[in-house]
Amino acid sequence: MSTAVAEPLAEAPPADAEPSAKELAKASSSALARLRAPVMGRTRIAIVLAALGALAALVPFVALARLAELLLAPGPVDRGEVVTVVWLVVAGLGARGLLSGVALAITHLADTSLQAHLRRRMIDRLGRVPLGWFSDTSSGMVRKSAQDDVDDLHHLVAHHSVELTGAVVLPIGGLAYLVWLDWRLALLAIATLPVYGAAYAIMMRGYQDRIAHMNVAFGRISAAVAEFVGGIAVVKAFGRARRAHEAYRRTAAEFGETYAGWVGPMLRLSSLSSMALVGPVIAVVNLAGGIWFVAEGWVTPVEAMTGLLVALILPSTITALGFGAQSRRTAAAAALRVQTLLDTPPLPVASEPRVPDGHRVEFSDVRFSYDGRSDVLRDVTFAMEPGTVTALVGPSGSGKSTLATLLPRFHDVTAGAIRLGGVDVRDVAPEELYRHVGFVLQDVQLLRMSVLDNIRLGRPDTSDAAVHAAARAAQIDARIRALPRGYDSVVGEDAVLSGGEAQRVSIARALLADTPVLVLDEATAFADPESEAAIQDALSELASGRTLLVIAHRLSTITGADTIVVLDDGRVAESGTHERLLAAGGRYARMWEAAR
Repeated sequence: MSTAVAEPLAEAPPADAEPSAKELAKASSSALARLRAPVMGRTRIAIVLAALGALAALVPFVALARLAELLLAPGPVDRGEVVTVVWLVVAGLGARGLLSGVALAITHLADTSLQAHLRRRMIDRLGRVPLGWFSDTSSGMVRKSAQDDVDDLHHLVAHHSVELTGAVVLPIGGLAYLVWLDWRLALLAIATLPVYGAAYAIMMRGYQDRIAHMNVAFGRISAAVAEFVGGIAVVKAFGRARRAHEAYRRTAAEFGETYAGWVGPMLRLSSLSSMALVGPVIAVVNLAGGIWFVAEGWVTPVEAMTGLLVALILPSTITALGFGAQSRRTAAAAALRVQTLLDTPPLPVASEPRVPDGHRVEFSDVRFSYDGRSDVLRDVTFAMEPGTVTALVGPSGSGKSTLATLLPRFHDVTAGAIRLGGVDVRDVAPEELYRHVGFVLQDVQLLRMSVLDNIRLGRPDTSDAAVHAAARAAQIDARIRALPRGYDSVVGEDAVLSGGEAQRVSIARALLADTPVLVLDEATAFADPESEAAIQDALSELASGRTLLVIAHRLSTITGADTIVVLDDGRVAESGTHERLLAAGGRYARMWEAAR
């Protein structure tokens, strides 16, 4: 990335204890309720329609029972009543289909609306969070929240409420009808359910503890796989492959034993208990009971057959409840991740923004901490005069990169101030700040769009000629023109660029943005010699006339800097020109000798 077009990161939260499973479930349910709130009105309408549709589906049961009575009754059949009953069956089925279809149409439209609403909110929030948030949050996590997690809400919003309502109301209505016929038929219809309920209770006993134990086992085998794959070249080179294989086999065997010890007995019990819900078993139980009831004179044969038909729809309720519970758990977990992203604090913006007067940069008593407890930077003070180059050097972990990212507000200082043109950067509107401050980092980010659009990302209205001029200055024009479609080639498709070439594209982007202040993380640290020469030429063009803050990884590249600031353990150890620092014989001089 070369120029800032977004904003910095919120401070890392303090490390707290992991929430319990109960607290996590409560937070997930709360997040799901908050996200679904905009469409709950439409969902309730759909639920009412689905319930009416399920009740309409009872009409055929009643009508078929009446039809059987008409056909089995002695004497001539009343054809007019038979036709009426048949039309009732058709009407009931039609009403069920129509009402359920309308309910599903409403929930699908609600789902489409909710997904669009959530994605707009997420895009808005991602456009306002600090840039440093993206440094601490992987692109995979952002993609999962913005795409996968929103998709995981689909089944719950578009299907779950309607399907669950139908699956519950229909059996309950059917049982109510059986109670009206004869309470014994209702009891017979649910006679097999206690068997399944008892088995399920046994299977779920200690479920959370077992899941926690399995997660530990999953973690061990994942670590073993990563270690085995990551170290395979080393162990082969030293002839230790057999021993590495043995460690992996032992971990895998332990995991297999743990998994089989839990799942094996549960599967056997599940297989036996599920028989209580299969159609043939339910049919046999209800036929046997129905014959008994008819023989005792409690019910008629037609009523016994009606009881059988109702009993056969009960397993659908159990299945719907099971899938519904899993769907809700998945959606609740996804909702918590989405809500966490939406709750990310945005970059604070001044209520009355100010405009910098000039391009002088001052770091005044700057302190910074990621966690609010331990400072990464302490009392850092120095100034960058317009048109000069200031280099930050120091050992790894001294705070160089952190300090440099505070200027474009990747993060905000914990104490002290950073001023641009006499104005605290926190009092400058973000869009104004990024018209003054740009940056080129080692980790180049090119978007999956044309090379032309990548270069003019910060200034989308710039002419093609200006883009070409910036590319020539960045020593990348010839390479771009050699691509299959030249500047119209799409990065990642027909524009496959090396690291050095991508870096020069980002430099062209920074040249086009033309910010007077530039933060530069030494762009040639990992380049090959040929790319390094081209990048150095491009950087010379980029630095011309600008106020430059350079994070230096190799001291040889910054000997001509106007000011070298040496950081050590988050503090300014010394500062000055290359010659003066060498003459002082301090920290910088020792680093120079070590690097020779």
